[in-house]
Amino acid sequence: MNYLDGLNDKQLEAVLHIDGPCLVLAGAGSGKTRVLTTRIARLIDCGIPSYNILAITFTNKAAKEMKERLEVLVPGNYSFVGTFHSLGVRILRENAGVLGYDKNYSIIDSDDALSIVKKIMKGMSYIPKDITPSFVRNKISNIKNDMLSDDDIDKYYSSGNDNFVKEVYYEYQSILRKNNSVDFDDLLLLPVKMFMEHKDILESYQDRFKYILIDEYQDTNEVQYKFSKLLARKYKNIFIVGDPDQSIYMFRGANFRNILNFEKDYKDSKVISLEENYRSTNNILEAANSVIRNNKERKDKNLWSSKGEGPKIKYLRAYDGKHEIQLVLDEVKKLIGEGYSYGDISILYRTNGQARLVEEMFLKANMPYKVVGSYYFYNRKEIKDLICYLRLILNKDDEISLRRVINVPKRGIGEATISKLESIAKDENISMFEAISKGKELSFKELVLELIKDSESLSLTDLIEDILDKTGIRKEYEDNKNLDNELRLDNLEEFKSITKTFEDRTGSVSLADFLEEISLIADISEHQENNEGVTLMTMHSAKGLEFKVVFLVGMEDGIFPHQNAFFEAQGLEEERRLCYVGITRAKDRLYISNAKRRILYGKDVINPPSRFIEEIDDNLIEVNNVNMFEEKKIDKKKFYLDEDVNFTTGDVIMHDVYGKGVIVSINGDIITVAFSKAYGIKKLLKNYKGITKV
Repeated sequence: MNYLDGLNDKQLEAVLHIDGPCLVLAGAGSGKTRVLTTRIARLIDCGIPSYNILAITFTNKAAKEMKERLEVLVPGNYSFVGTFHSLGVRILRENAGVLGYDKNYSIIDSDDALSIVKKIMKGMSYIPKDITPSFVRNKISNIKNDMLSDDDIDKYYSSGNDNFVKEVYYEYQSILRKNNSVDFDDLLLLPVKMFMEHKDILESYQDRFKYILIDEYQDTNEVQYKFSKLLARKYKNIFIVGDPDQSIYMFRGANFRNILNFEKDYKDSKVISLEENYRSTNNILEAANSVIRNNKERKDKNLWSSKGEGPKIKYLRAYDGKHEIQLVLDEVKKLIGEGYSYGDISILYRTNGQARLVEEMFLKANMPYKVVGSYYFYNRKEIKDLICYLRLILNKDDEISLRRVINVPKRGIGEATISKLESIAKDENISMFEAISKGKELSFKELVLELIKDSESLSLTDLIEDILDKTGIRKEYEDNKNLDNELRLDNLEEFKSITKTFEDRTGSVSLADFLEEISLIADISEHQENNEGVTLMTMHSAKGLEFKVVFLVGMEDGIFPHQNAFFEAQGLEEERRLCYVGITRAKDRLYISNAKRRILYGKDVINPPSRFIEEIDDNLIEVNNVNMFEEKKIDKKKFYLDEDVNFTTGDVIMHDVYGKGVIVSINGDIITVAFSKAYGIKKLLKNYKGITKV
């Protein structure tokens, strides 16, 4: 059992745990992936059949890494390692009939789901003001992820905009059913519902997956939590790994309390804390510890490292946004001179809006960089068109895909024709494809039928070539040559590399299997380009990554923590967890920076330094040369009073930046103040030291 060599005491304790529930609190950089894979190998060594082991991760990238590591430890094992959604796909495929679906169901992506919502809203007689299709689509997703019943929906979506959402939701569900289609949320919701209604099916999966391991448990939402609990209920051999301090996806429905409540859910659970960090120096870890301990809803742990103290955190204070990035550029140049490569360095920001200035100044300085998340292959128009043809070949009743490609490339089939087909299909209770009987659309139908027949004898790669030729997609781009269309042609050709890789890796030419696989590739962060350059990304995108040098820019109240977080304590705690994640991405050196004033989203804004800087122990921070900006010295005192200030509506106050204003409303710790026309209405924290009564 050489694979146990090199594990520290706590890692070894986790790996050797066999039966019963176990919670592993894995701090950033503490080797949790090694613990998970090594524990699976240990279970198999103990005589547990590998096909009885289920390991769940949150991204395809993490699942791939775990599979590769496990294959080295236990070649040829049959453990299921994948995401919640990939497990849902398998269960749905195995039980499509029970759930009322034909085996050739389609999985629609978020863009297609949004298209359906837009179409439904377009056909409605009344649309409330300030309600968008994206808003409605997100609400529908929330309904599914929160597992709301029809009674719950009627209760919580009973008036105003919510009632409108409810109407769209039921029509949306009707369309999916008619099209023999499911969306991404259904991949979890449908199996859970089936487990709750069919105890025999649930028990068969409980017997199949007797040992369950779940990574990043703090990121589970309601339906994922229920999914896990149902599967583990019989044997209770559930081993979860996570860190409540790294829960940063509340906006996606993640509930970090799932990990905090684990010991309540499983009374006899074992708890192990992994606190030794193998990534960062102690100064960086102490900074992270000193920030996160200000959160109240967490489990105590203290990261430490044997890598030594390392350099102090460098604080760059600038007089405006451009000056801030110039200071960053100067430091990057020094780092390169010291032997670091551009790829060792990352600049993290809170919002995508901050990226524009960074890019602009890096371009002017001729500094190589790459922006993570700015390019996403599967969202390209030409790729989505091609995938819709594939979906239609698999399931000709998929009206969503039919609508997208019936006139791609252009065939002279307009909205009027499509609307007429919809009416016929509705009146005769048939699919739109079946409703086609004449005109230009009949040629399209015959083309699809020909492609369906071809698919029976062609490999996936040859089928792509067949589609590109027979549909006329390739010819359209070749006949209209420009740089953009040349890139589109390159992307279509590149798609054949994907099918070829799939065929070589799996040995399968199943169109259903291939479409299921690419439908699960939904995380933009998994599609990073590898060109050498300084990496620019949001802090959310950086989770799970590490760099030798990290810059956290825009560390100002209102930017980070984000202004939306000020209105509830829970929001501020989530921002602090995000700061903890940002800090712990750094291995050797950490820089934090901000500016006295900046232009953001086209407006001139002035924010105090981030409260998170104040929460870092002073002895861990080195402040840059004070002569580089306007202030004579950096004020490191607290920016907020400890005691509550007694304000009332109508009070006149003086703000150190906005000047004189009148309080128009008070909501807890937030005061709304009317200033001069230059600044307008502002929402402020009432205990900010820069506010005084007049």
